[in-house]
Amino acid sequence: MKHFATIALAAALFAAPAHAQTHPGFSPAVESSIQSVLPRMVTWRRDFHQNPELSYEEVRTARIVAAHLRSLRMDVRTGVAQTGVVGVLRGGRPGPVIALRADMDALPVTEEGDLPFRSRARGHYNGQEVGIMHACGHDTHVAILMAAASVLAARREEIAGTIIFVFQPSEEGAPPGGLGGARRMLAENVFGDLRPEAIYGLHAWPSDSGTITMIPGPMMAGSDRLDITITGSQTHGAQPHAGIDPIVVSSQIINALQTVPSRQMDAVRSPVIVTIGMIQGGVRYNIIPQTVQMQGTIRYLNPETREDLYARIRRTIAETAAASGATAEVTITENAIPTVNPPDLLARARSAAVGALGEDNVRSGYPVMPAEDFAYFQQAVPGVFFFYGVNAPGVAQADAAPNHNPRFFVHEPAMETGLRAMLAIALDRVGAPANE
Repeated sequence: MKHFATIALAAALFAAPAHAQTHPGFSPAVESSIQSVLPRMVTWRRDFHQNPELSYEEVRTARIVAAHLRSLRMDVRTGVAQTGVVGVLRGGRPGPVIALRADMDALPVTEEGDLPFRSRARGHYNGQEVGIMHACGHDTHVAILMAAASVLAARREEIAGTIIFVFQPSEEGAPPGGLGGARRMLAENVFGDLRPEAIYGLHAWPSDSGTITMIPGPMMAGSDRLDITITGSQTHGAQPHAGIDPIVVSSQIINALQTVPSRQMDAVRSPVIVTIGMIQGGVRYNIIPQTVQMQGTIRYLNPETREDLYARIRRTIAETAAASGATAEVTITENAIPTVNPPDLLARARSAAVGALGEDNVRSGYPVMPAEDFAYFQQAVPGVFFFYGVNAPGVAQADAAPNHNPRFFVHEPAMETGLRAMLAIALDRVGAPANE
């Protein structure tokens, strides 16, 4: 149980609010606001964790967020992309417009961690009853952005510009035939009449608490869904020669698809993953079926090679099936495009974060293959996305439960680092630098 050795300490770790960190990067007034909001940030997070809601069902979460933003005297819009919330803080001085984003939805995962505020929520997903858990840290994202809103609203008269707070639903994937939260918010004019010059977001990640990781260029992969239907010819299991076996063909296709990333694409210029996660075929042990259905995911980092990659996938599937006399129907459905941080914009954000956290706590890193629909905001507005570490002290990244795991664990004091980073980056853009 090396991945979860620290979970037994959870009750002790969560018994107290996040501890205060000492950094020279903020004015005394901002530092005072940070210290005052920390206990509430932890309370909000625990409440959201204990009451998670699936994509486009974030009604309770949105109500709490909207009430908080209204209490800060912001202009608030609700119902953006069904359950999204947008708050606008107008500073006391003229200046640029920026946006800060947090995602709100939980996952169909049954929590296994032994926390005093563990989720016992149940719901329905894809026609099945499921447990619901914030297994990706979105509860912390919401609480951090609510805390940031409190700190920034307290300095309203000193703010030189406007800050848009975007609380997004449905990051964890679009419903069948619909749009995910980021794309739908953009389609519904999330920014209104304002035109932000930059947008920023963060994500909980199983790395060292007290650190953030900022990666220039491609940071997270594009992610699309792959659906394959193999059609053969049904026959008796004792007479395979009398038909065409789609089960054998499907196994050949699964193997052939692995040659796309390993033999057909440039492994350095365009890292690719093709994974088949579901295969269904047949109803009886001695009948070779007519069809087999497969579903999988395609991950890629280089947007420029996307169409070539898909052409190779389609060709590999079709020709492998044809070699056995079968046919293959292939559908690729876009889920998310790569998250790409513009180097110049990231360099400025990194400098601000270093001022607040110190050089050693702002790390570089390598791209990862999970996806994030923050990328669609980056299409509309230059944007920077970064990770903040959530591991308990002494737990290495390799030993921590990954995102989407039923034992995903957030060391609550780490949230303060995410808050400080987001505040430093925001204040750098709206005329009140962290070291003012």
